[in-house]
Amino acid sequence: MKFHVNAIVITVLATALLSSGAMAENLTGAGGTAIDPVLQIWAQKYERKTGSQVNYQAIGSGGGIKQIEAKTVDFANSDKPLLHEEIAKNNLVQFPQVVISIVPIVNLPGIKPGELVLNGDVLSKIFLGQVSKWNDPAITRLNPKAKLPDSTILTMHRSDGSGTTFNFTNYLAKVNPEWQSKIGSDTAVEWPNGIGGKGNAGAAASVQQTAGSIGYVEYAFAKQSGLVWTDMVNAAGKRVKPVLESFQAAAANADFSNVQDFYLILTNQAGAKSWPITAATYMLLRADYPADKNKAILQFLDYALHDGAADAKKLDYVPFPEAMVKQIEASWSKTVNVAP
Repeated sequence: MKFHVNAIVITVLATALLSSGAMAENLTGAGGTAIDPVLQIWAQKYERKTGSQVNYQAIGSGGGIKQIEAKTVDFANSDKPLLHEEIAKNNLVQFPQVVISIVPIVNLPGIKPGELVLNGDVLSKIFLGQVSKWNDPAITRLNPKAKLPDSTILTMHRSDGSGTTFNFTNYLAKVNPEWQSKIGSDTAVEWPNGIGGKGNAGAAASVQQTAGSIGYVEYAFAKQSGLVWTDMVNAAGKRVKPVLESFQAAAANADFSNVQDFYLILTNQAGAKSWPITAATYMLLRADYPADKNKAILQFLDYALHDGAADAKKLDYVPFPEAMVKQIEASWSKTVNVAP
């Protein structure tokens, strides 16, 4: 990853935030479901270390944004970064927490994880309804050895406001101009067809329960749920598997040094090893919350950036390197009112 930290900025904020002398304080959060598997682990370990409980509700990025704007939670998470205008309007602070990856998942008899491969063009045409059979020539050309049935493809998508949907549709829009013109990309779109499920868990369950279906979820959900994912052909024309190495290769292109509010979209990154559907997932705080409250929130999120990096990596999220963590921490002194 590319980043820049001003050499003259020496921040003591991180040290203060990680101080073990802080009193226990319970926190509430809400938002994206993609980060939920690792965030729950962070919360459990943080409570054991500090006594502070973190209650996070995985309701989707759209719901999290609405709740932090309404001041009903202490922090929110979104896989869709907000533009500066919305951040300024609602007195918010935004920074990335970890990099997530999104995978297509399928339910086909006899097909195991990684046996099929799709490219962006075919994937977009499947969700447009233009490739409607599993043995369509567009799929069989990519998978000449696979035994594909002469059956209808059933598409599954998120029914809630979803950052996973934003990044998935952003990728489809980048690889297919027709998708961009007809559907576009957002946390919720007008799908041409298919069935919706709430959250990554709901979308995963819909695919699990429906033979002949295809959907998309964050990779940790696919892995933990024993789902069948496909490989992908990336922007370099190379077949890649959804593994930590390919996620790291895509994340390595992230350059947060010259963007406002850390706003960056990571789909369809260059590189022979890059997984094509990756995203930074963001934390949202309120700049106008009391200093003591924001300090308690940042103590937890800073713990996750440092101590939680190993747990993130075990679940195939990509944690940020130390220099990037320092850049994030340095931004807090400029954007968040924190008690000394």
